[in-house]
Amino acid sequence: MAQRSLGGAPVSRCHNEGHGRRLTAAFEALEAFPALAESRNRLLRVVREERTSVGEVVAAVESDVALVTAVLRIANRARSGKKGKISSVPEAVEILTPGGVEALASRTAVFDFFERTPVWDAAPERFRLHAVATQRAADRLAREIDYADRDELLVTALLHDVGKLVLVHAYPGYPGQIHGEARTPEARVHQERRELGVDHALVGGVLARRWGLPNRLASAIERHHSDDVRDEAALVRLADMIAHYAQGQAVDPNSMLKVARNLGLGPDQLRTVMYELPYGNASGQNRQVEKCPLSNREVEVLRRLAEGKVYKQIALELSLSTSTVRTHLHNTYSKLGAVDRAQAVLVATERGWI
Repeated sequence: MAQRSLGGAPVSRCHNEGHGRRLTAAFEALEAFPALAESRNRLLRVVREERTSVGEVVAAVESDVALVTAVLRIANRARSGKKGKISSVPEAVEILTPGGVEALASRTAVFDFFERTPVWDAAPERFRLHAVATQRAADRLAREIDYADRDELLVTALLHDVGKLVLVHAYPGYPGQIHGEARTPEARVHQERRELGVDHALVGGVLARRWGLPNRLASAIERHHSDDVRDEAALVRLADMIAHYAQGQAVDPNSMLKVARNLGLGPDQLRTVMYELPYGNASGQNRQVEKCPLSNREVEVLRRLAEGKVYKQIALELSLSTSTVRTHLHNTYSKLGAVDRAQAVLVATERGWI
């Protein structure tokens, strides 16, 4: 069977002994896969703040593939022997506590885009950017179809291409020499299977299981390029294609429509998502366009209410009486036309006021 040289090393299209050794060595190398230094530093700042919310810690962890992987692996070890496995960052942070996350982040290896390392070069940053873009697309799709398990989906979307990191490490010529002239995700996967006998999705599923992550999460990673893709894997595949589209890369429109239909999405809904995503605010915060009708004090009270704090806590932090806090919120509800605290927080958040 024909062979092709990658970085000076022959690669057989079948699973020979050398092929297996390369993949095993690459799996081991991923044990020390680094986080972006800025991502790690931001996480440390969040967990070291005097008052921090679990939501802020979760958002900081979810900004980086290496941080997500590290937190999930440690949380699943902590749950060893107990029923069920941890497949979302909120669950993992709850188990580890912010203090445990801080200790973990402090010893996480990092890379800096401006200081390249001979082992990984620019691969971590290219991978991170596409992973985050796919995660955002998956979250938008989940809202469109009212998908239940968004927390797990965000993890799967962030890790969906982790098998590519294995192949990058195993074969110095990957992806360029393997993908050749292939431009769409489907064509590239076909080339991987043809030249290596495996594709990055399959390798990613194997790695996720080696890391002790839940099987359902590993299966979604493994199957996101399958022809009969469904459910979470289908969401990830469509999000992957939308991320490629948003980044100006080639995609196959027919493949996109087919996967969208499997999810119950029609062409009009898909067009809306595709149009919106390139213009989305990367910070996740809505822009403040309309003038806010609330006073500064009312905004401060509502912001703390959105953080889950009760009247007594808010009063203490703002040096107010509990009755004054209640009055501010009553006025806030009236100005926003809200019937309760949940609606008031939703309206103010959507309009970028808190």
